[in-house]
Parts: sequence; C-alpha cells; structure tokens
Amino acid sequence: MTHNDLIKQLILSFNSNDNEAFLSAAREYIEREKRMKHTQVAKELEKALFDKSPSISYSERRFKDAQPIPRDSEKGFPLLEIKHYDDSWENLILPQTIKEQLNQIVREFKDADILATYNLSYKKKILLCGKPGTGKTFSVQIISSLLNIPIVYVRFDAIISSYLGETASNLRKVFDYIEQGTWIVLFDEFDIIGKNRDDIHEHGEIKRVVNNFLQMLDNFSGTSMIFAATNHQNMLDSAIWRRFDDVVYYDLPNEATRQILFERYMKPIKRENDIDLKALARRSEKLSPSDIKMITEEAIKLAIINSHNSLSMANLSIALDKFIKREKVKDNMLEDE
Repeated sequence: MTHNDLIKQLILSFNSNDNEAFLSAAREYIEREKRMKHTQVAKELEKALFDKSPSISYSERRFKDAQPIPRDSEKGFPLLEIKHYDDSWENLILPQTIKEQLNQIVREFKDADILATYNLSYKKKILLCGKPGTGKTFSVQIISSLLNIPIVYVRFDAIISSYLGETASNLRKVFDYIEQGTWIVLFDEFDIIGKNRDDIHEHGEIKRVVNNFLQMLDNFSGTSMIFAATNHQNMLDSAIWRRFDDVVYYDLPNEATRQILFERYMKPIKRENDIDLKALARRSEKLSPSDIKMITEEAIKLAIINSHNSLSMANLSIALDKFIKREKVKDNMLEDE
C-alpha cells in the first residue's frame, strides 16, 4: 500500500473499532518507515503503539510475523533467550568516564536519523571488557531499559556443538534472527567464540568458527546493537577488535566508588550508627561491585537471622572477613594448579 493508503486504512479501522486491521496497518506503516531508513521514527512509533496496548502479547510486538526462537539442530536447545528490563540510569554506579561513553552509545542510537543525514551510523557493535563483576552485563540491561528494547541473550552452552560445523551453523541462525528485528544483543563470555586463532591449544574447528563469526559481524546489516562482553580480552583474536565500533573497559572501583556501592546495597535495611563506610571502602580494595553486593547481602542476612532490626558494623565486618578468606582460599587453589 502507498503512504496515503496506509493512513486511510489506519483511520478507517480506528473508526470501525477494528483492532486487528488497525494493528496490521500500523505494523505495515512501521515497516515502511524502516525500509526508508527512518529508524528513529519507526522506534518511536513502535513504542507509542505498544506502550499504550498492554494487552498485546510480546510476540505481536515484533514485525509482521514473529520469528520462532532458533534452536540447535543436534539437541533442540534454544540458542537464545529474550529478556525485558526496567531499571534506571541512576542505579549504574560506574566511573564517570564509562558512564559518558555508554551515554553516547545510547544517544547515538536515539539520534540515528540525524547521524544518517551526515552519512554516519550509530555504534552497532560494542565490546565490553574487564574483570568479572564490574558491571558489563548490568550496563547492557540498563541500556535495554533506557531504549525500551528487549535483550537477546545468546546462549553459548547451546551454540557450542559437538558436531563439526554445527557451531557455525548455530551462529548463523542467531544472526539471521537478530537481523529480523531491533534488539539489544548480548554475547556474554564472548571469548568462548572469539579466541585467538593462533592459539596452539585450539583445534581447527574453533579457528573455523572464529573465521565464520568475523564474517557474520562484517556482514551484519540489521538495526540491532550487538554487545560482546568478556573477562579475558587478552584471549581474543586480534582481528576481533577491528570489528567493533567501540570498546568499553571496566576497571575495579576506586575507594570513593566502593563507598557509594556499600551505601547503595545497604538501602533495604535500617543501619546502626556505628557503620563506618570509609573503613569498609578501604578494606574492600580490589573487590568488584558484585563482590561488594555479595558482602552486603550476606551482612543483611546475618542481621535478619539474628533477629536484629538494623544492620551493624559487626555484621558487615563478619561478612567482609568471610569473603576475603574465601578469596584467599581460591587464590591458593589457583596457585596449586
């Protein structure tokens, strides 16, 4: 249908209370905007249409025909899962430089149409690297919330197949799927398939998978944003880095940030006056945000099971000592290996 025909169909179906016809025409109009590369307009129309229609199921929110979740041919496991998040930017406690970098990624996506007038594209492929528990996955969840776009989690446990050639085939299925819509795509533990092809310990199949993955990244032309997160960036193939439009490095939090983290994670419970946030921040050097969250939750549990109405410094000290001891045991085990 032409532009005028679609507008006419929308008005007629609205006047006759024909919801199915109205949704069909609205979807087609949105698809038309996407074909014309009016990406931001299409996103805003989708948001306006579906945010006001809570009874519409998620499958109906996709394009004309909802794509079935791709599955592994060998065992039938789903290769990805779709998740929705509703979180706020304020909950992302990171150094300002990283937050500014992430904010630019979000703003570029929102202003895709403006960038296109200058023959520029928003960042579509972003590599997140750094130590475990520093906020890589949570950052993607926040971006998903801000843009109101679900996350497609790629499941490597299903993608990696025992059959030669099946792993690359599974990856192809994932890329075919994400090119059919607009998603926030997360390849977590990315080093599993981004390994250095020169690694003497890797067999030929992994090298072929890396080659295939590089080709898929190069040929990706969808409107989704692809995030790849890794704790082992040193293991990545050198050619991987050139495929990404941006790299965000997550370091361990400094003392000031650790103090903010302790304070944030204590919010669910009343606190005693003896809690020394500065001392906790000093003692938690080299710990990640997820470590601090685990320590604080352990301290809150101690207070609750001991029938205390508030959290004390003693609870936090016990939890912190326990965690530090566990880390020392883990480090000794690694040294023994």
